[in-house]
Parts: sequence; structure tokens; C-alpha cells
Amino acid sequence: MKKTIIIILICVAVVLICLKASLYVVDVRVQAVVTQFGKPVRTVAVPGLYAKTPFIQEIRYFDKRLLEWDGEPSDILTRDKENIGVGTWARWKISDSLKFYTSLGSEERGQRVLDEVIESAVKNVVSAYPLKEVLRNTNRKLEYTTKELEEAEDAKKVLINLGRDKIVEEIRKMAARALQERYGIELVDVRIKYINYVEAVIPKIYDRMRSERIRIANKYESEGRREEAEILGSMKRELERIESEGYRTAEETKGMADAEALRIYAEAYQKAPEFYSFIKTLETYEATFNTQTHLILTTDGDYFKYLKSFELEGVPEPK
Repeated sequence: MKKTIIIILICVAVVLICLKASLYVVDVRVQAVVTQFGKPVRTVAVPGLYAKTPFIQEIRYFDKRLLEWDGEPSDILTRDKENIGVGTWARWKISDSLKFYTSLGSEERGQRVLDEVIESAVKNVVSAYPLKEVLRNTNRKLEYTTKELEEAEDAKKVLINLGRDKIVEEIRKMAARALQERYGIELVDVRIKYINYVEAVIPKIYDRMRSERIRIANKYESEGRREEAEILGSMKRELERIESEGYRTAEETKGMADAEALRIYAEAYQKAPEFYSFIKTLETYEATFNTQTHLILTTDGDYFKYLKSFELEGVPEPK
């Protein structure tokens, strides 16, 4: 009885093992390749429970979802001889599991193939265009912090014929053809993460930027000096105008004062001509005589008449 139970248990175990070895599940997230002695016999992409020959056939699972690829930066020389570093990323999936298995066998090897194919496509396409086409997507006018930088950009006459998006699409198509035909990989999307100058070129770029800023600073300084000269010239002209007007006003005032004085003198002369003559003669004496003055005059002159009539006390008249 015990032997019978043991035999039954062994048979059940064998049946379970065979059943487990002959059934497999395909998840919604994966696709399967059934191999027999290492050779693929069929593929399964629809989720569900399937049967296979136990111990002879094996199942290889491959992800059916979008997979990530993040490439290393590539040093590229553009058509206008600009040495830049381009970083790219991509999203891909296994579209033909049988071709993928026979050509690569694993997703790890698929990543290495993507490194080669995508980076090669990036170098081939980017090197065929000038840097402005890779950087910009449209002819949209850029905004600058200074008017001088905007004018310098306008002077370059940048014209975008293709643009970055179309270049990236060209990269995707070039890489997708090789991947689909040979490896059963569908390249869903490719994008450029960043574009930068290589380290050896960056100091030269900074020097170029510095020289551009120095040129703008010199322009500001030159304009400042020109405006300073204009302001100083305007100040000088204004000062000369004010001085001229002041001199004219002073001369007019002086002339009016002299005219008024002459008028007063004339009125005084009319009222007392002898007294006026006497006063003016005394003023003349004061202005012309000093201790060193020697006069030789005739007694008939008007200049001498007041001296002639003047008698000093105790001094006899001349004979």
C-alpha cells in the first residue's frame, strides 16, 4: 500500500514537472522566441498561456516596451569648421523578435549596436551642415541684452534653410533603416540633448566673446566722448552767448547812464554855465596836476583863467 502511494506521488510529480516544462506564459510586456536546440522555431507576441516540447524547446523573452538609449557625447567638426560636442538620446523597441534574436541575441548587445549606428548617423549628418543649422530651428529673431549684440547678429545675416528638427529627423531615418533591416529594431525617436564646444575650443570662444564686448565698450566710450564734446561745446557756446548778452546789456546800461549823465550835465550847464565850467576845470586840474607837474601856459588861455584870478594869501600879484 505504501509502495503504491509512493509510485502515485512520483507519477504525479513527473506529470507536474512535464506539465511545467511544456507550458509557458507570455506577459503583455514581453514577446517570446521559442528555440529548439538553440535554433528558433517560432515567435510569440500575443500575451497568453502556450505549450512547448518539454526539455527540448526553450523560451527567450524580449521586452516589448519602449527602451532607453543614452549615448556618449561625440566630437564633430561641422561644415563651417566648428568643433563641437553633441550629446544624443533615443527611444527604441524590438519590432522583429526573431531577427533580433538571430542577429544580436540580447538587449545588451542591442544597446552596443545602437551606440555604433546612431553615433555614426549623428556624425555623418551633423558634419554635413553648418553650426547655425544644427543649433537653430527657425529664423526667429533672437533677443539680446544690448542693441549692439543684436546689430552684430543682424550683420551676420543668419539664414536657416533646414533647421535642427529636420536634421534630427534625418539622423533618425538614417539610423532606423540600418537597425530595422539588419537587427529588427524600430528606432522610435532620436533627440539631441545638448550641443557644446569642445574644451580645446572654449577658451577661443571666450576670447571671441571678450573681444566683442570690448568692441562694444569702446563704442560706448567713443559715443560718450563725442557726447561729452558736444555738451562742452554747447556749454561754451551758451556761456559765450550769456557773456555777449551781458556785455551788450552792460554797454547799453552804461550808454544809458552816460546819456543820463550828459543830460544832467547839459541841464546843469544851462542853469549855471559859469559854475559848471568852474567845476569841470577843477576836475581837470585834479586829473592833470601832481607834485611833478610843470605847466607852461599863456595867460590868455581858458585853462589858466581860474589860476590867474586866484590869489594866494600873502602872495603878491606878479608884475
